[in-house]
Amino acid sequence: MPTFLDRRQQTGDDHFITFSCHDRLPYLATSKAASIFEHSLESSRRKYLFRVLGCVVMPEHVHLLISEPPTHPLSTVIGALKRSVSKQLPESPFWLARYYDRNIFSPHERIEKLRYMHRNPVARGLVTDPRDYPWSSFCTHLTRQQSTVQIAIDYPTYPNRGHNPKPGGAP
Repeated sequence: MPTFLDRRQQTGDDHFITFSCHDRLPYLATSKAASIFEHSLESSRRKYLFRVLGCVVMPEHVHLLISEPPTHPLSTVIGALKRSVSKQLPESPFWLARYYDRNIFSPHERIEKLRYMHRNPVARGLVTDPRDYPWSSFCTHLTRQQSTVQIAIDYPTYPNRGHNPKPGGAP
């Protein structure tokens, strides 16, 4: 594992974030755990004033596409989110210490990351159509109907929004 990670934060970029449960165990596999994560994410979004462009809660990891918070470093926000979830669930330790962070520099890259995260449950064999995975922002982007986590659907995300995608694909 690298001893030094060069994080480019407080640049105004959006960020594609991935973090995993300890030993990649499926601590988020239950509806209760996934719901706790979503509620914690929404509470963090409100407290730190960042935008959530997309999210997927997988059984053992999470993908987020978020803006930078205006008042705190992104690392502070991710730490607070992870602590909030781990305090509400019995597994300990809950999370791996680090997280993957990629700055997003273009609308094309934003769409690419949204498609990747929304297809992840299909690629893993959890569902056959991304519309069927309940712990994803896919349906919010597709229908514009908000759920637990407020998704910034006014951001340019998928082209041809409103066009029905092929089953198993992203719009």
